[in-house]
Amino acid sequence: MSSLHGPIALTLGDPAGIGPEIALMAWRLRDAGAGLPPFFLVGDPAFIERRASELNLQVPIADVGPDLATEVFGRALPVMALPSGAAVHAESGRPDAANAGAILESITTAVELVRSGAATALVTNPIAKYVLTQVGFAHPGHTEFLAACAVPPGETPPLPVMMLWSETLAVVPVTIHVALRRVPELLTQDLLMRTARIVDHDLRRRFGLARPRLVLSGLNPHAGENATMGTEDRDVLEPAVLQLQAEGIDIRGPLPADTLFHARARANYDVALTPTHDQALIPIKTLAFDEGVNVTLGLPFIRTSPDHGTAFDIAGKGIARPDSLMAALQLAARLVKAGA
Repeated sequence: MSSLHGPIALTLGDPAGIGPEIALMAWRLRDAGAGLPPFFLVGDPAFIERRASELNLQVPIADVGPDLATEVFGRALPVMALPSGAAVHAESGRPDAANAGAILESITTAVELVRSGAATALVTNPIAKYVLTQVGFAHPGHTEFLAACAVPPGETPPLPVMMLWSETLAVVPVTIHVALRRVPELLTQDLLMRTARIVDHDLRRRFGLARPRLVLSGLNPHAGENATMGTEDRDVLEPAVLQLQAEGIDIRGPLPADTLFHARARANYDVALTPTHDQALIPIKTLAFDEGVNVTLGLPFIRTSPDHGTAFDIAGKGIARPDSLMAALQLAARLVKAGA
């Protein structure tokens, strides 16, 4: 169990992306506004120092682990070297599969530190899956890899649920990184009910909501219009909602997705579940692009992440914004405190 007073572990992400620079920028803004909780980056201290120099960011680097991270955080960015001693060599904006080992080692090391209690929570910088697949990475995405890391080898991983959260809107896509044509076959009553139960449980346990209000959007236009535009809403979604209601979960739907995200509608729920990835991510990235946080529910530890990708196109140019990373760090600390 994580200690309330320990530091947060931050992963390297793809070193050719904006992860390293927004970590540096976030540390520089650590005392601004509400302030940031102490965190340490798992990576290569020498590489982070070089990246700071390239960006002309005056950030001192401390080569320390989680035991000293909180102590030095006020005067330097703590960076823990990878256990293997691997060095990172990356050029901004030029992803390279040669760094895949370091990217994955940063993630697995940070997970172990959180699971052992050496760190309070996990915040992950963005990765590019296509870079990792070149070295045999077989997981559908970052979230699924974290679920596999959450249990000993041979055990069944938990179902990870991706929630995109902001003060304005929280959304959960029931299916995530799959082709749209595959959604109808994957969108089962069982998957929907398991997802909703995890959302309800974690909103109670970690967000402190006594009775979370869930809403489900339809898959088809107008939620199927009485099955005249597809039968999935009637045959799959409606029975699942009725069963969840019978279990005491406060959930409504399926409701038309096109009227679910305006201000008056948002006032009537705490989180919106959607059958597809883009039904969830388009509205939250429109309403809270810089403040959105990716929260993984269903894991035995707290994990948050910026709600954006590697941004290779702007990496190294000094124009990336650390807002979403800072929000991810702040939310992780809030969830640690709520669960203490």
